[in-house]
Amino acid sequence: YLSQLMVFMVTVVSSVFCGHLGKIELDSVTLAAAVINVSCVSVGSGLSSACDTLISQTYGSGNLKRVGTILQRSILIVMLFCFPCWAIFINTEQILLLFRQDPDAVFLYQLQTKYLQNQGIIWPPVIAGAVVNIINAAMNAILIYGMNLGVVGSAWANTTSEFANALFLFLYIRLKKIYKETWTGWSRDCLQEWGSFIRLAIPSMLMVCIEWWSFEIGGFLSGVISVAELGAQAIMLEITTIAYMIPSAFGVAASVRIGHALGAGDLKKAKTSCNVALLCSVICAVITSLTLVVLKDLIGYIFTTDGEIIGIVSHLLLIFGLFHLFDAFAATCGGILRGTGKQKIGAIMNAIGYYGIGLPIGISLMFAANFGALGFWTGMLICVFLQALFFGTVNFRLDWTKAHKEAQIRSGVKQRNKANHLETCHTILSNNVFSTYQNGVSNSEKSVQNIEDSGSTILPDIAENTQENVHEEPIVVVVGELLSVKQLVVRRGLALGSAIAVLLIGIAINNVTGKG
Repeated sequence: YLSQLMVFMVTVVSSVFCGHLGKIELDSVTLAAAVINVSCVSVGSGLSSACDTLISQTYGSGNLKRVGTILQRSILIVMLFCFPCWAIFINTEQILLLFRQDPDAVFLYQLQTKYLQNQGIIWPPVIAGAVVNIINAAMNAILIYGMNLGVVGSAWANTTSEFANALFLFLYIRLKKIYKETWTGWSRDCLQEWGSFIRLAIPSMLMVCIEWWSFEIGGFLSGVISVAELGAQAIMLEITTIAYMIPSAFGVAASVRIGHALGAGDLKKAKTSCNVALLCSVICAVITSLTLVVLKDLIGYIFTTDGEIIGIVSHLLLIFGLFHLFDAFAATCGGILRGTGKQKIGAIMNAIGYYGIGLPIGISLMFAANFGALGFWTGMLICVFLQALFFGTVNFRLDWTKAHKEAQIRSGVKQRNKANHLETCHTILSNNVFSTYQNGVSNSEKSVQNIEDSGSTILPDIAENTQENVHEEPIVVVVGELLSVKQLVVRRGLALGSAIAVLLIGIAINNVTGKG
């Protein structure tokens, strides 16, 4: 929770400073933050969430060297998504460009945080975030009031803080040698298995983006009604995000603990982690909701002194108290789904809940019924109630045994309990990936096939064990289809070329519209 809070507080501090400059300044920050969140932060956060599944399960299995390979693969893939982000940013108004959080800094910070969190290392991101927030607050005060730069000064403070956050984490990992057990240097293995990563990353991104974008849409629509409604919605979005971080943190903890347990084959521990996370999340949600409702008339003053905006926020916090209870439960369930690799289910449910139910109802109440922002939050309340019901049902019916088997495959260690023997692991040792690959079939695969034909069972370099939950000595492997060097050059080259092409199109559009 503290790690996520420290990251978000960078934006909150900027909003507070700019909000006290005036209503227009608060709205400009709101618009800038909305564009940033929709086009950059939500995408990077969602894509990096694939690591909640892959790194946690692999680390739990004990296959530590594969963790480094997964991180390398994550960096390459996520960095490619920076190009579309840049294309969007260069086509926005100048104020939005000034307020951007550079996607490369944001994405790298998120990946480093996932790398540490999924190894059970929690405090470094918290400490780095705390230091960065102090720097951000000091820079805001100096640039806004000392140098009279106004909103532009806050923008520079925000951008500098994001780069500092990523740099601090990198230095910690480097100087404390956290990488020693999991990082053996850059390897061509990171160019393999992009398909399996994308199959988790895209649904993970959609889980985050679908929900995030719904609230940003609410902010834009509130701006159509009035400046006061937009300001109130901006404050509510800040409050929502801070409150959401508590159940989201339990979701992250559940994802990590469940991933570790599934990787290690401890199903009882996985189920216990699931139940404990849900219980703690609900208890904290009740406390948070009651606190916000009791202080509803005072919270608005933190962000602005405008009486009209404060009054709207006070009314919205009443419905938000109930909203948060269901949202907290759904958020924690989402973390459980990530820990088990079920992001696709979460993405589908979020799409139906928010865009099929919540937004249509909310928009109708906003404009047709003239309820304004209150109508939007009513629609969101109905949505999260159904979300909590659906997510709870999925988690209750979860097949933990199947989830464990899938985790073993992702971790590079595949096993089964059939006649108390291990199932053959169809994997290739990474140090022989390119030297043994012949005509689409490796020598290792041929050896495995020959032994299977004789009726035997083998797992390379792993001792056979007849216990139900076997803890093998894992090895670094490439799971799934093995691509040749030629295939890698073509496919990864096309991916890079496509990303660059999107950026060039963005530059061309900017030049054409700029001249017009």
